[in-house]
Amino acid sequence: MNKIVVSIVLVVILVLGINKITDVIFYVEKPEKSAYQVASVTTVASTTSAETSSVSSESVNIMALFASTNAAEGAKIFKKCAACHSITEGGGNKIGPALWGVLGRKAGSISDYKYSKAMTAHGKPWTFDEMNSFLIKPKDWIKGTKMSFAGLKSAKDRAAVIIFMNKNTDSPLPLQ
Repeated sequence: MNKIVVSIVLVVILVLGINKITDVIFYVEKPEKSAYQVASVTTVASTTSAETSSVSSESVNIMALFASTNAAEGAKIFKKCAACHSITEGGGNKIGPALWGVLGRKAGSISDYKYSKAMTAHGKPWTFDEMNSFLIKPKDWIKGTKMSFAGLKSAKDRAAVIIFMNKNTDSPLPLQ
């Protein structure tokens, strides 16, 4: 029993001793300024309002971008979406709902697809601006959506995809 107690005490002393020796050998000065800065409430509020204004300004500009792109360009970019969505007439749901005629339709309204509660509750019609905002980053636009797509950062890419989706419908929305 004495050997066990002495062994434990010796191990503790050895570990603490090694720790002190390594602190002396590998001395690191504490930085004057913290590496992680915590933003104040006013900074966060101004950042949020700046992000909101940039998103809304991109929404306004989406109509202007329609002139600089076309549906063929959108078809190429839509290949990222085609892994989860079909866009052909009569195409069934995949991991995501079918997107034939999505523009103008109410969000979360296909009866044979199980949407997230957030998407069903969102319930707004898919306008050009709404789709543009959603495609920037779906999880940020509709909190709680099960769509895990990272989004399309390029406004021109979003405009091309929206034109392509608008072309794939029985009743396209006017591009004005």
